[in-house]
Amino acid sequence: MYETLKAIPLFSGLSDSELEKLSNISRLKKYKSGEILFYEKETPIYMYILKNGEVKVFKTNIKGTRIFLHDFKPISLVAELPNFENIPYPASAEFTKNSEIVQIDFKKLESDFFKNPDISHKIIRSLSQKLRIISEVLHQEISLNAEAKVAKFILEKDSYFGNIKDVQIAAMLNITPETLSRTLAKFKKQDLIKQDKARRIIHKDINNLNELLE
Repeated sequence: MYETLKAIPLFSGLSDSELEKLSNISRLKKYKSGEILFYEKETPIYMYILKNGEVKVFKTNIKGTRIFLHDFKPISLVAELPNFENIPYPASAEFTKNSEIVQIDFKKLESDFFKNPDISHKIIRSLSQKLRIISEVLHQEISLNAEAKVAKFILEKDSYFGNIKDVQIAAMLNITPETLSRTLAKFKKQDLIKQDKARRIIHKDINNLNELLE
């Protein structure tokens, strides 16, 4: 556990004795793709750090439909805000790949380590990033139609095409696979994008795609 914690940037400023102390309140846990890290409305106990793999955060509406919020990749804190606010998780988290999570007893971490300015500063930065994520999600769901969502995704994450299934991309955009397929076909007909046989984006008209976001 010591070596695992030492490799995490959040704890890079800790001394050997502090890392040993932190090891005593931490453990490394493995998860398989499809397993749940936590459910919406569950009370947080641990601070989670994704060591490797991938986890997505989503909300479920009254119809039982999942609304994708964000996906986390290593190495990153996962949903730490509820720990600090002492509130239930506002969303659920599911692993999309086999993963490893560093699980730390939050109350002990708070009492023993948050006086360290280096750790506090890095956590504040992480919280700030989460607020930006929430702002982007709200903007996407409130302000963007389906075409704008797809255009934004192509501009920012075109490498996903060909690497994951279109149904997964549609879920990330909170649109149906059929809507994604129709939109991609329309974009190709308008020469906004080109895809190879593996569905990878090999060309994108950045200027005209950006116009769809306005």
